[in-house]
Amino acid sequence: MALRTETDKGTGVALLTLDRPERLNAIDLATATELAAAWRAFRYDDEVRAVVLTGAGGRAFCTGIDRGVDVPQPPSPYTIDDPLIAIGPKANDLWKPVIAAVEGMACGGAFYLLGEAEFVIASEGATFFDPHTTYGMVSAYEAISMAQRMPFGEVARMSLMGTAERVSARRAYETGLVSEVTGAGGAVAAALRAAAVIASYPTAAVQGTVRAAWSAKEAARSQALAHAPHLIALGNLAPERQAELFEGRGGGGGEPRIR
Repeated sequence: MALRTETDKGTGVALLTLDRPERLNAIDLATATELAAAWRAFRYDDEVRAVVLTGAGGRAFCTGIDRGVDVPQPPSPYTIDDPLIAIGPKANDLWKPVIAAVEGMACGGAFYLLGEAEFVIASEGATFFDPHTTYGMVSAYEAISMAQRMPFGEVARMSLMGTAERVSARRAYETGLVSEVTGAGGAVAAALRAAAVIASYPTAAVQGTVRAAWSAKEAARSQALAHAPHLIALGNLAPERQAELFEGRGGGGGEPRIR
């Protein structure tokens, strides 16, 4: 199993941990399936009233899709099979509040998860970046998710700069991606404290508030997401060329700049 779930029945908070530290908590097909199943299971578990999502090991929250995954694609420019499209709580119709606790790196496909959390807490050593363009891939779902939280210029910069630049926890806080920055190693504890407060309130009111907050931006988000598969199918380099760029690792312009 690539996930660990611990539920505190006293507080009503579940801690869901991506548990592939040896792969920097990258998501393979089995993990994607487990994530979808976990979110759907939380829908039916009355003991869980809030969820904290984090990654094991401290080096990374999540580094997106595992590069070892082979995802065959249909021979059409109008569609794409994306194994990460259903890994988030909202994609699985979970409207209990989810708080993401980020230690270390969060990049690429991690934004599918961060984009569907109610808010994000990060430790001071956390960094955020989007490597897609460096390796000849379109950042579509990721950029759209971050555009719901950050100013346009910040989203565009992070998406376009690829591996050449990493956003620090402090800068992520300043731009709205992160709601709280903690000391080193403190993100999970802070997220659990916040989740316990939320879980102590009447659940119907909490879930209604979650739905209300999301409804405020859902129309624009849905329209943008409808374009994502076509942009990816038309703009991505061939997989073998992506692999060449990834293996080179030097295409990002040297050491990343952290701001």
